[in-house]
Amino acid sequence: MVYKLVMVLDIERILTLDKKDVLTELDVDLENGLSAQSANSRQLKYGLNIIHPKKANAWLILLRQITGNPLTIILVIATSVSYFIGQTVSAYYIFAMIMLSVGLGFWNEFSAERIVQDLLKKVSLMAIVIRGGEKIEIPVSHLTIGDIVLLAPGNIVPADLRLIETGNLELNESSLTGEAKTVFKTNDAVVKLVEGISDYANIGFMGSVVTSGWGKGVVLSIGKNTEFGKIAEEVSFVKPETDFQRGLRQFGSLITKVITILAVGIFGVNALLGHSLIDSLLFALAIAVGLTPELLPIIVTISLSHGAGKLAKKHVISKQLIAIENLGNMDVLCTDKTGTLTEGVIQVNNAIGIDNKQKPDLFGLAIACNSAVHHHKILGNAIDVSLWEYAHKSNIKLPKDFKKLVEEPFDYSKQAMFCVADYEDKLQLIAKGSPEVILSQCKISKDDKSKAQKLFKDLSLQGLRVVALAIKSINKKSEYTWDDMDNLDFQGFITLTDVPKEAVLEALDKLEELGIALKIITGDSEIVTEHICKEVGLQITGILTGKDLVKLKGQELRLAIKNTNVFARVTPDQKMLIIQTLQKEGHIVGFLGDGVNDILSLHSADVGISVNTAVDVAKETASIVLLRKGLSTIADGVLEGRKTFSNTLKYILMGTSSNFGNMLSAAGASFFLKFLPMLPGQILLNNGLYDLSQISIPSDNVDEESLIKPQHWDIKFIKNYMLFFGPISSIYDFLTFGLMLFVFNASGPLFQTGWFVESLATQVLVVFVIRTSRMPFYKSRASKWLVITCFSVVGFGAILPYLPFAGSLGFVPLPSLYFIFLALLVGTYLVLVSILKSLFLKRYGTQIASIRA
Repeated sequence: MVYKLVMVLDIERILTLDKKDVLTELDVDLENGLSAQSANSRQLKYGLNIIHPKKANAWLILLRQITGNPLTIILVIATSVSYFIGQTVSAYYIFAMIMLSVGLGFWNEFSAERIVQDLLKKVSLMAIVIRGGEKIEIPVSHLTIGDIVLLAPGNIVPADLRLIETGNLELNESSLTGEAKTVFKTNDAVVKLVEGISDYANIGFMGSVVTSGWGKGVVLSIGKNTEFGKIAEEVSFVKPETDFQRGLRQFGSLITKVITILAVGIFGVNALLGHSLIDSLLFALAIAVGLTPELLPIIVTISLSHGAGKLAKKHVISKQLIAIENLGNMDVLCTDKTGTLTEGVIQVNNAIGIDNKQKPDLFGLAIACNSAVHHHKILGNAIDVSLWEYAHKSNIKLPKDFKKLVEEPFDYSKQAMFCVADYEDKLQLIAKGSPEVILSQCKISKDDKSKAQKLFKDLSLQGLRVVALAIKSINKKSEYTWDDMDNLDFQGFITLTDVPKEAVLEALDKLEELGIALKIITGDSEIVTEHICKEVGLQITGILTGKDLVKLKGQELRLAIKNTNVFARVTPDQKMLIIQTLQKEGHIVGFLGDGVNDILSLHSADVGISVNTAVDVAKETASIVLLRKGLSTIADGVLEGRKTFSNTLKYILMGTSSNFGNMLSAAGASFFLKFLPMLPGQILLNNGLYDLSQISIPSDNVDEESLIKPQHWDIKFIKNYMLFFGPISSIYDFLTFGLMLFVFNASGPLFQTGWFVESLATQVLVVFVIRTSRMPFYKSRASKWLVITCFSVVGFGAILPYLPFAGSLGFVPLPSLYFIFLALLVGTYLVLVSILKSLFLKRYGTQIASIRA
């Protein structure tokens, strides 16, 4: 491998030094680490261990709001020209509306980023270091050069470390090299060559993942000065586009085409009719802005941040706001049974021999062949951890002369682990793992093997997890491999329990109501898994083991995975295979995992879900982190995701149909009017008030029937909705035109005022019809904030022509009779839309908020 290290210290020279000289160079003691005072002074000198500042940058957000919409930029230029040719009042007003829109967008995006930052603090990564002679846990960001860092399986290496002590340490460096293979690490000094360094085996690079073994290292580089930091500065890490983001992009493309065609057409018609070119341009641009759902990013952001806040109260942390949408779209959840169907607290039950009698000496073998102790801290594999905790509680200790020479950590594909150690005055190979694997490697009579297999089955049928142990004497040699794990002497079984959760059935029913299929994927035996599933009430549609999956290919494999909901004795690669197969079948797949062996699946799933007690790399990979593990917690998250999508869709359907109708009306009016049907500033004000009325949509209630299925984008549906309901809005606009021209003999200002009030009232109040698929629409209760904002905006629009500053905006008072006609127009419009909505949904869909892909 080839790296280019960023030099803060003389790292090339440090790599060639032995550990004593390295510690001297960095002025740190291995046993005591840095003192608190020294750590503080070094933090001031070198800064925090961060690559990208997490603080929300107000200036960048403001710049995005100004430059993010090309129409806004064009409108600013056109309005500037208008100002310089003397239309100062109109220009001032349009500028004010632009600033209001930009300000609103800035505040909501800035608030959303701060919400995410606050939530991320709850799942921040920690590092174990030695400071002042004590092992303490500190945030990774507080590491500094010279800190002594302790590494264990599942840790993400938090900085560039010169390794001082190692024990079978292997790191996955794919974050730097792009290669998924693990790299063996050593603490030896390397030989310096003429053109550099021969190897980097004694460096733990920031971002690498500890896959096995343990290590102790001293920090050489932090933050941007690490190799990972350099890559992060040079490379843009683009995450795959989600279903929701893809839908937004496709919708944006549709709207852009419609805006371009109609805006150019309106400008051309007005210019041909002899209207002022600058007025025609401003009018066309204002109409284009009116059609643009510029509030969409704000609605989405508010909806997502609102959902993130509600999820946090339910112990669900979304590391990226967009992940809430993905969670809502999920229709298959893959998870281990531990912690979801069970309490997740594995406890040792018993140790028994082949004769089904207690055999306490097995516990000594179990903690000898065990990889859960690192730096005198018990962590790692749940079964190994429970065995050590039981040993401490029961005062079981290893022999004084015990010395472990080699340890091969648990291999999920082999379902076993082994170690070679001086144990009870003999050099012995001790093996521990699944009963099927261990028994297959034992020299045992057929009769005894039959007894052992029957005992294993009986124990499994009781819902007990069973671990087998075997040993053999072995000669000392330089290297031991899996081939040495043969001709073993069977010793017996250790049984463990994991109590089923009491409220699982309720959670399972909740997931089923949400249309989410649950698939259990576990490394445990199929007998134990089946027992637990039946005990908690999970109906089993089929059981497959890892051995079964290996035999299946193509369509047979896809059908088997589709029809099976319990997978046992599977490897990490097979977990990923199951997830990817489901994705190819069109499912949005969530995966709940918390171990090193879950990383591939967390990355592959559409929604990676982990827990705050998971290993570092699992929390880092996941987009959703649960502060409390359980299926009910996930179900709560799914509901919030679907509510967010539903409320976003309400704005899109309502905005596109109403705005499209307004553009058609404006285009049609241009053909027969000698004046503009509405001034550019009035159009922007109408659009701004309309947007203000919709700002409360994220808080709106969502009908229960709109939450029972996963939701996806259907751009064709949205286009049909716009083309169907837009012209209906135009019909009432033309009725208003006729009313103003033939009943009230309106000139320009009166005509513009009348259309402004009618247009605002119809497009705002129609949300109460569009927001639900229920008939009549008032059977669905809107949120109080939506009711307040909508009626307040409509009320303000009605009284606006009578306010002192109305004249400067081109408004004049309306006759009293107008409002009687207005009430009739609005009432019949809402009734007509409600009737036609029922017909539309019969043809195009059953629920407004359940857009299917």
